[in-house]
Amino acid sequence: MVKSSLFSTTPLPQDPVKWSNDKWREPPLNIRRCPPFGKCYLRSRPIIVKRKPPAPVRKPRADSARNRQSLIDAAKAGFSGVGLDVSLEEIARRAGVGIGTLYRHFPTREAVVEAVYRREVEHLAEAVPQLLQTSLAGEALHKWMHLFVDYIATKRIIAPSLAAAAARASTLRTTSAELITNAISTLVKRAIASGDVRQDIDPSDLLRALVGVSYSNPDAGWEASARRLVDILMDGLRRKHRPNVR
Repeated sequence: MVKSSLFSTTPLPQDPVKWSNDKWREPPLNIRRCPPFGKCYLRSRPIIVKRKPPAPVRKPRADSARNRQSLIDAAKAGFSGVGLDVSLEEIARRAGVGIGTLYRHFPTREAVVEAVYRREVEHLAEAVPQLLQTSLAGEALHKWMHLFVDYIATKRIIAPSLAAAAARASTLRTTSAELITNAISTLVKRAIASGDVRQDIDPSDLLRALVGVSYSNPDAGWEASARRLVDILMDGLRRKHRPNVR
């Protein structure tokens, strides 16, 4: 019997029978050495996932906001001067920006039309506190009625493309109608409270009358006619003081 120790230099016997035993064989290739990725293991402690706080919404830069407003103003001027078929390149040129800047703000022509229309509606709503601050309530209502004619002038030009924009933005018509209704209601109530107009005026009736005087004339000179009709309409709204009868 051969004795060997840890530091022995005597070689171990090479027994082919022993080394061919199953426990010394190489494992077959189909044995899974790593657990599957989808296998779940129970843990004594819950896994705490640290989530990053949502990034704050960044406000548009001042130059980006200026470019957007310049594009909207240029689009309105282009629609009024050239027509609805004015090219987007021409709008960008009028705004003093590149065509890439235009597409970053408005990817389609319908988006440009929608932005112009929304800005016109917002202008009607934003004009109410300014007019009430600088004019008497009755005069503020009169000036706003002329602004409404300006709004209709733009709307008549972009009307063919506005239907497609309204179909894409489901809330466009509802939001616009709400803003305009609130604006004229505020002005009428203030004018009635100040005694500048009659007390039996309904804001909805007045709004329908303004739409009528703006859309009833299909001729090219409709705008001048509509402004004359607005003045006549305002004269009828004013409160008349009856002379004393002796």
